[in-house]
Amino acid sequence: MADKMSREQLLEHVKMLEAKLANAGVEKKKPARQKIDKLSAKVTDENPYSRLMALKRMGIVENYEKIREVTIMLVGVGGVGSVAAEMLTRCGVGKLIMFDYDKVELANMNRLFFRPNQAGMTKVAAASETLADINPDVVFESYSYDITTVKNFEHFQGRMAKGGLNGKPVDLVLCCVDNYEARMAINQACNELDQVWMESGVSENAVSGHIQFCLPGRTACFECSPPLIVSLGGDEKTLKREGVCAASLPTTMGLVSALLVQNVLKYVLNFGSVSYYLGYNALKDFFPTWPMRPNPNCTNAACKKCQAKHKGWEPPVREKKDDAVETEYDNEWGLEVEGEEANDDALQVYPAAVLSLFVSSHGVANPKRGIVNYL
Repeated sequence: MADKMSREQLLEHVKMLEAKLANAGVEKKKPARQKIDKLSAKVTDENPYSRLMALKRMGIVENYEKIREVTIMLVGVGGVGSVAAEMLTRCGVGKLIMFDYDKVELANMNRLFFRPNQAGMTKVAAASETLADINPDVVFESYSYDITTVKNFEHFQGRMAKGGLNGKPVDLVLCCVDNYEARMAINQACNELDQVWMESGVSENAVSGHIQFCLPGRTACFECSPPLIVSLGGDEKTLKREGVCAASLPTTMGLVSALLVQNVLKYVLNFGSVSYYLGYNALKDFFPTWPMRPNPNCTNAACKKCQAKHKGWEPPVREKKDDAVETEYDNEWGLEVEGEEANDDALQVYPAAVLSLFVSSHGVANPKRGIVNYL
């Protein structure tokens, strides 16, 4: 009887501990799903790619399977970068290489993605852990170091040149960093390798942001159109005051992340129109968008070399399909989409200085007025 009672007590104790774990929000870790060798459009509850593959059936993307051949290098796994990494992982990108030297802090919990129990972990380790659970089909590679040092820059650029699948160059670099020096390092590496990249940022007051598509020698590099305070001879670091932190909203960062990844998908899967520059002002719901020509007087020698290499380049004109995309759905209400105006297809390209003045006048990017700190 004593043995029976002790066993019952033990079982009760186990139940009590399980209840405590549940109340503490600690979930039992379920085994990750098996890897999927080939993407399928089959509609089942167990197929994580069915809704993505539906883009083919609806005529949006011709070959969604191409996503698994793509390698993205993402620098900065913070408020924008971590969310962008999750979106790319859920989309099934082939390989994701992440760089960030920082650690997760409880102060980061106002943003998306990271969890309180990950505080103290490096951001790349925490991200790799979470993302691998979300999609084990993606190949992850991560580095926790500062890319601006001489030694680390060489390795960073080396992974850019050979870190892609099968040892090839990466397909695209995403800049999601929060400081000028790191942006300049990415800009230099991409100019030297003629590597396509996309830059992003959120303002210090958390209500505006932007993304920019950078084609070395064809569109403005980061040094062609630096932040206004830098172009006026000031120091970007002076915008950050000791004991005063920048504001941040998960909404703005999530929106900029979405705009960035949407641009990535359009570029790598060849659909829609890739935005060369897209700003966002939450206070006015204003979205300025223009391509920017490189500055012929850019102080970056590698940029000038790329300009000479790509002399005469013009933005591609979006092709129109003669036939409307057919779907299996009936058009019950007889709705039709009117054709776009002809001049919508011809991209207007403005010098970087002109765009900077225009954007500044609309309150999207004007560091001199303290609106943007290129975070």
